[in-house]
Amino acid sequence: MSSSPPFKSRPESKYTKAKRALRSLAVSVAIPLSLTITVIFLFGSGRHFPNRSRPVWMAPLWFLHLSSIGSSFLIGLSAWLVWADGGFHGNSTALPLYIAHLALSVVWNPLVLVIRAVLLAFLFCVLDFITLFACYRSFKRVNPFAKDLIKPCLASTAYLSAVTYVLIHL
Repeated sequence: MSSSPPFKSRPESKYTKAKRALRSLAVSVAIPLSLTITVIFLFGSGRHFPNRSRPVWMAPLWFLHLSSIGSSFLIGLSAWLVWADGGFHGNSTALPLYIAHLALSVVWNPLVLVIRAVLLAFLFCVLDFITLFACYRSFKRVNPFAKDLIKPCLASTAYLSAVTYVLIHL
């Protein structure tokens, strides 16, 4: 005579799994996106951003904000792919690097547009680029597509660093 457990658990349906995955994707993208949009809304006025004396290649402030929002979307999607593949578990450096990038990516607007500490903003941009590159390498070990989503974020951060460097001299 075999003893069976009093309650049998039913396997999770495909619909339930898909619903959970979609919910986790929405949260993963919403966190960096809402953080970026909030910082832009609170600190993103361009009173101190040069409109006339800037070089031709320097984009207007609205484009920098749009680039930042796009980058936040891509890094959130990339982080979700890494999370879904189990890359944030164990001894991985992916999660601390991701959190460090999120923290570093939101300080540009307050530093440049409110406090006008452009040199400090440049240092934070460079540190953010280094952190994002380390995140890229860490994500690459878990999911090759996730690392590809970080490439435009790296380009955006490099461009923001170049813009900030020029703002030091204006």
